Amino acid sequence: MTLPLPQTVQGETATERLQALGLELPDLDGNAYFVHHNAVGESIHISGQLPFKDGVLLGQGVVGRDVDLETGKELARHAALNCLAAAVQAVGDLERVRIVQMLVFVASQPDWGLQSQVANAASELLIEVLGESGRHSRTAIGVAGLPLNTPVEIQMIITAV
Repeated sequence: MTLPLPQTVQGETATERLQALGLELPDLDGNAYFVHHNAVGESIHISGQLPFKDGVLLGQGVVGRDVDLETGKELARHAALNCLAAAVQAVGDLERVRIVQMLVFVASQPDWGLQSQVANAASELLIEVLGESGRHSRTAIGVAGLPLNTPVEIQMIITAV
């Protein structure tokens, strides 16, 4: 069975496609304990990002228990958007961002098993905005808990094109 792939949203540039989705990259607050990105050779490692919007954590709890699947997906999209903001900090322009790998942590019960569906929402956003530069390798992992009791955290490795 072949699944349909997410399509790039209409627009000539990644910035225009982001705007067509009604989204904008957030400003990321600084942190005394870590940086949002760190380059090692050609790879740029994006620190784990939580689903913050305007300084507010958008959800708390365990997906599949306290948080439903659709909300988990939406939180994953926000975390991915924050990763894109960190990527732009690193390379200077959304048009230069290429996602290499994404690691999605989902706070969930041990027997839940739908972590990949939560991660699919973040993957879809990246492909909608970045097109082929948004296609990536990926791991989705269920965990017992995450910082601030957030349901989702996303970490990435990117490169500049």
